[in-house]
Amino acid sequence: MNRLFPALVLIVLMACGESKTKSEEQAFLESLDSAESSQPEISEEVISDIMQQIPSPLEISVLLKESGTNYKKDILNSTDNTEKYNSSYKQALNLGIYGTDLGYTNIYEQNQDGLFYLNSIKSLADALNIGQFFDFGTIRKLAANSQNLDSLLLITTLNFNSINHYLQTQDRANLSILLLTGGWLEALHISCQVYKEHPGLELREKIGEQKIIMENILLLLNAVQSSDPNILALSEDLAELKSEFDKIEIIYTYQESTFEEIDGVLVIKDNSTTEINVTEENISSITQVTDKVREKIIS
Repeated sequence: MNRLFPALVLIVLMACGESKTKSEEQAFLESLDSAESSQPEISEEVISDIMQQIPSPLEISVLLKESGTNYKKDILNSTDNTEKYNSSYKQALNLGIYGTDLGYTNIYEQNQDGLFYLNSIKSLADALNIGQFFDFGTIRKLAANSQNLDSLLLITTLNFNSINHYLQTQDRANLSILLLTGGWLEALHISCQVYKEHPGLELREKIGEQKIIMENILLLLNAVQSSDPNILALSEDLAELKSEFDKIEIIYTYQESTFEEIDGVLVIKDNSTTEINVTEENISSITQVTDKVREKIIS
């Protein structure tokens, strides 16, 4: 299901091929090695390419709902906290978090809660001077009906591209990365909290898959950490989380693709497989560290 969380959009669902991913990551690392300034520039393309490798947190929320789990408001970041976020660092991270929370409320058709989150998103977006990129009137109408997620996908994808470009031109690329980090971390938090009460193999593997995303997010944060001591501290906290993900084994087995006819149309079938070896102990440790990092961000 190729969808994004409404209103803010942090992540594009379409996955890149492995060879493309490797070349992009290699180019990214080389750009860091060759950078002479204390604040290496990261192109819009690099940020976008890495973001395209990240599965939407909406995909996880749909998985949670389809598994029969109930809506749990108490695992989300309360909108009452909005006024506490008075630095661009906290505003950007929690804007990402609230975007994920809004998507979660939308999947469960909790429209009243969704409006509260939309108001918090508007407040933080305005504080960051990016509120002009959101047509909140239209988004509010679409978010009131979970059948409109495809329309929200288009709007929010275009919005993020505009926001990313604007922040780049303003030398504020670090905020794009913080938006991404907050949204991803909240999706991981929600998944771990649900797993504690409703463990299942599919969700456990979905959490384990985040090992790859964790690595990419740290690459981005490490590139801009010199611009803000808060980002340096966040990178150190997430490095602890990465050490827990490093205990998970992901085995990719390449198989040559084949052609397959579907509804009279010839399509390419990917026959490669990925095996994720993740244990209950892995999930428990990831949950603990995730909670600790998240608490610092939302407090």
